[in-house]
Amino acid sequence: MSRVTPVFIDLVRVETRLYNAVSARLSAELGLSLGQFEMLEIIGRIPGCRVLDIVGEIGITVGAVSKAVDRLVAAGWCERVAHPQDRRSSVLQLTPDGAKQLTASRPVVESEVAALTSAVSPDDLARISTTLSTLRTSLEAHCGSRPEAT
Repeated sequence: MSRVTPVFIDLVRVETRLYNAVSARLSAELGLSLGQFEMLEIIGRIPGCRVLDIVGEIGITVGAVSKAVDRLVAAGWCERVAHPQDRRSSVLQLTPDGAKQLTASRPVVESEVAALTSAVSPDDLARISTTLSTLRTSLEAHCGSRPEAT
């Protein structure tokens, strides 16, 4: 086995465990998943957010994002509004309930991630952050940020 394969496996396992734990806490406390939180955060952060903006951020297919947005709309957390320059398209906006959900979710995510990573020193977390940022930038440049439709 190569030297990078164990790193890859550890990275995937860490991500899976962190994601599942944070998502479980959000679900238990606020009734939303981490994936829903991520989408609400992107919609709230990007003015005039479109489905393709979320695709580019998360790296999943247009169809998957569109279905997830439909679920956010059904929950009353966001709405699709006609794009001001392109009536064939729509932009996404948080509803007041969606904004409240996002505001309530941020400290839950932050505290859960802090608790789950408390065994790692702040200096090591900073190094991990820098390394992951470099790796993500490289992957997005090499592989693109938009996945192929499957």
